[in-house]
Amino acid sequence: MKRQSVTVLGSTGSVGVNTLDVIAGHPDHFEIFALSASTQTELMLAQCMRFKPHYAVMVSGPHARDLAQKLKSNGLETHVLSAPDALEFIASDERVDIVMAAIVGAAGLAPCMAAARAGKRLLLANKEALVVGGEVFMQAVREGGAQLLPIDSEHSAIFQSLPEDPAVWAERIDKIILTASGGPFRTRAPATLRDVTPDEACAHPNWVMGRKISVDSATMMNKALEVIEARYLFGLKSAQIEVVIHPQSIIHSMVQYRDTSVVAQLGTPDMRVPIAYGLAWPGRITSGAQALDFRALSTMTFAAPDNQHFPGLPLAWEVLDAPTGTPAILNAANEVAVAAFLDRRIRFDQIHLVNRGTLDAVHASQVHGIEDLLSLDAQARVAAVAIAGKMTI
Repeated sequence: MKRQSVTVLGSTGSVGVNTLDVIAGHPDHFEIFALSASTQTELMLAQCMRFKPHYAVMVSGPHARDLAQKLKSNGLETHVLSAPDALEFIASDERVDIVMAAIVGAAGLAPCMAAARAGKRLLLANKEALVVGGEVFMQAVREGGAQLLPIDSEHSAIFQSLPEDPAVWAERIDKIILTASGGPFRTRAPATLRDVTPDEACAHPNWVMGRKISVDSATMMNKALEVIEARYLFGLKSAQIEVVIHPQSIIHSMVQYRDTSVVAQLGTPDMRVPIAYGLAWPGRITSGAQALDFRALSTMTFAAPDNQHFPGLPLAWEVLDAPTGTPAILNAANEVAVAAFLDRRIRFDQIHLVNRGTLDAVHASQVHGIEDLLSLDAQARVAAVAIAGKMTI
């Protein structure tokens, strides 16, 4: 059997590291074509030495030169790239079968579009590509003949709970239910959220994630973005998507059918499970994750999210019902707001105020393609920076 050639975009992040862990367990099934990172030279060096990719992309030029020198010193022939279009190249090259899109933020949109147009199997862990790209991105998937498989645990759970034939989804599905852990502050008094520190916000109770997505989980903006992503992934109306708090993170999401039957996907909270599913689909391979032991489960609880703790969550349905391109504005504002919070320039409770203010200040007009979406993204970032700069902490 021919090994599948894989590009991992964002290989030094948590999803990228987990992807390489799964691939390492199946050397007869997969080989690494290319890896990419931003600035983590030492980890990239270690990954290159272990997997020996054809290409390694470092977004930062100085870090690329540093990596190239270290690879040469270790006798490795991996080519190091840092050109502006390098990510698109390693995502669309004809030698690539599978692209894991694990770059955080809107920066992942361009290589995702390139992979989609080239007809790759695209494993989407970068939710912002769909949030920003929306229907423009989905059109590229259709026209390129790409296979789009979600890697977020919630969307993978939905995908695994759906019929194999997408043509019957609309007639059979009543709604989908995305579960959310509620993050570390779901039981904390709302009045105390202004005092949350970046380290507290990044300490997720169930999942090991990067700092940006950990903050998004604490505000539940990650769930707002997942609602938007689900709308495009599964072709549903916004009213057919619900969110429920499930602190144990055992049920990863559910599909309710027209007859009120509910189909759910369960498992331990380990990203290697959806990663392994995406890599092997429609087959199954071992993931390395611990199996779920029902005898050890005490309780599974559920609750509705409240707007006092999570005021940003309702913005998902608001932007989906707004003009095309509005989700891109929300995503850009949130990236700016989270960065400002992590830099201690705004408070935790001010993240929502930046997002709300940016949506009020920037309005989507006609969107015809990716250039229009990127223009909206840029306008929103300028507005969000200005709003955050006026806040006092």
